[in-house]
Amino acid sequence: MLDFIFEYAIIETTMIGEKVKKYKYNIDVSEMTEAGLHFGHRTSRIHPKIKPYIIGVKNTVHVFDLEQTAEKLEKALGYIEKLISEDKKILFVGTKVQVKNLLKETAEECKMPYIHERWLGGTFTNFGTMKKRIDHFKELEGEKERGELEKYTKKERLVIDKKLAKLEIKFGGIKNIVGLPDAVFVLDMKKDSLAVKEAIMKNIPVIAIADTNVDPNLADYPIPANDDAISSVKYILEKVKSAIINKK
Repeated sequence: MLDFIFEYAIIETTMIGEKVKKYKYNIDVSEMTEAGLHFGHRTSRIHPKIKPYIIGVKNTVHVFDLEQTAEKLEKALGYIEKLISEDKKILFVGTKVQVKNLLKETAEECKMPYIHERWLGGTFTNFGTMKKRIDHFKELEGEKERGELEKYTKKERLVIDKKLAKLEIKFGGIKNIVGLPDAVFVLDMKKDSLAVKEAIMKNIPVIAIADTNVDPNLADYPIPANDDAISSVKYILEKVKSAIINKK
């Protein structure tokens, strides 16, 4: 396949006659290019169902057609805006090391639940048991805040503090949920494939970044884009944050 000068070729795909296509959520293909959304994985790692979103290859790396990415991102943001207008909750999931803190920060700013350390099997499919563990964590946390742990010895309190620290890692981002979320937003469908699988099993709509190594059809609202580069993920998260905050 031909190699291209994509910095120009991709921008040109947004041209309709003499005019650049406009998007509702201030999506700019040139900004997407600068953020690196167009770079996928090496050609050897492609999932066949992502091929319709690929425009070519550069240095053995597949490159996304950002016009399609922009259209899919716009649809995803429209759905997110609709959920927020109905006062519904979206669970943010992103456990990859380079982006997990960015996800946590964004979710907290949006006042949405999140999982950024590790997806625990059964979070959706065995929610009743999971909720009991969350409630235990909240109860223990409340006891500490009220000073009720002072009745224990210093050694016992140290053990409880260690337990609380572990529970915070597991459940800190979801401790305020009362039921299953209305949708899940996943940053990496490969890394957090179990989250996607459980969401599908429980009929929870999936919004997700779909890199070239995954099946985009597993998501109800796939966003074909680079899920590795911090700049790419940050661009998408900023758009998601804007859609949520502006609607509240």
